[in-house]
Amino acid sequence: MENKRRNFFTRLLGLSGFAILPSFVKAADSAVHVQSIRLSSQDGVTRLVFDLDSPVQHKLFALHDPERVVLDLQRSRLLNAGLLDDMRSGLLKSVRSGVRNVDDLRVVLDLSGKTQPSSFYLKPDKGEGHRLVIELKDPNFAAPVKQQEMRDVIIAIDAGHGGNDPGASGKLGTQEKQITLEIARKLEKEINDKPGMKAVMVRTSDRYMRLRDRIKKARDQNADLMVSIHADAFPDPRASGASVFALSVSGATSETARLLAEKENNVDMLFGNISLEDKDEMVQQVILDLSLTGTIQSSLDVGDEILAELSKVGNVHRQRVQQAGFAVLKAPNIPAILLETAFISNPREERKLRTPAHQTNVAKAVLRGVNDYFVRKAPPGTWLAQKGKVYTVRKGESLADISEKFGVPVKHIRTRNAIHGDQLKPGRELVIPQVV
Repeated sequence: MENKRRNFFTRLLGLSGFAILPSFVKAADSAVHVQSIRLSSQDGVTRLVFDLDSPVQHKLFALHDPERVVLDLQRSRLLNAGLLDDMRSGLLKSVRSGVRNVDDLRVVLDLSGKTQPSSFYLKPDKGEGHRLVIELKDPNFAAPVKQQEMRDVIIAIDAGHGGNDPGASGKLGTQEKQITLEIARKLEKEINDKPGMKAVMVRTSDRYMRLRDRIKKARDQNADLMVSIHADAFPDPRASGASVFALSVSGATSETARLLAEKENNVDMLFGNISLEDKDEMVQQVILDLSLTGTIQSSLDVGDEILAELSKVGNVHRQRVQQAGFAVLKAPNIPAILLETAFISNPREERKLRTPAHQTNVAKAVLRGVNDYFVRKAPPGTWLAQKGKVYTVRKGESLADISEKFGVPVKHIRTRNAIHGDQLKPGRELVIPQVV
């Protein structure tokens, strides 16, 4: 019937010379044309893009046994059915089409498994016309796990004082700021010589730095630990030995700790400008203290390791890590310890602090303590945290023997297992790291 009407109007136009079809004749061919279909598949998602000459009303639903997805396009036509012949990708086994309810187009997507289909419409944009996008997600797709690149454990080394803040002084005229910088430089070398560790110097020259700026530099370098080095004085020249401090939110654990903390914290009042611009300082302080509590235990832990190693190279002032409110230790999310290497007010210790040999021994002791801590609690994604083969030492075996057996440098085995000497006890389990 439709063809007869078309022929009639064609003859009529030919006779009358009309150049324009009546509006009701144009409506008879107002179907949406599917001009092309584009197929892509990536990361478990199969995507079909239907290029149209105008918007379309559609329905999308899934059927089972066998698995398939049905797309009904109202008043639509597929201009080239040959487009469907080679459409296979991901879940999609084949595509077929047919006419439904005289004017509608039905497209059936045959699948190899279940899926949750979705669709969305895109308006013409940047040279593209009307588009209907169908997405089929493969529920069994597992994205390949990207191998994480190993990184070094980062230790920020803070040489106390500097510039117009000389710190404490000894009877021989030794200034604390110079001793701390010399020990810091030696510690930097020791750390950088260890595989899997990297040192970052907070202060590299004789210059003054505000306490907050020291914390900021450690944070900007994504430090995993901050070690602040000092060599303080005390009214009683008999005071001696090294001390290790961690932060205490509630206050100092001894009178000595309280006096030292007050002295260090007051430096900023003398040489720096403390910003009080924040209107709600109390709220900020509460938030800061809460964020600090998660790092205090880690600070105490690493402090115990360092103190144990320092006791092997000289006297210690206290047998356990002390706690005080040092401002430089208030680095949220970064474990931090403050090391008093000795009392510069003690003449005997002042002479030791001036010798490069003693400075090196202190640096090596700090490194051993740091290494012992990170062997147990290395941050995820670091070289020291990676899992390796566990090997049991046999009688008579040396580190060199094990190194040759696995093709791993001796220094890597030492670092990973916190081995400081040369003797290995039979039966000890060692982690053999992967060579990186």
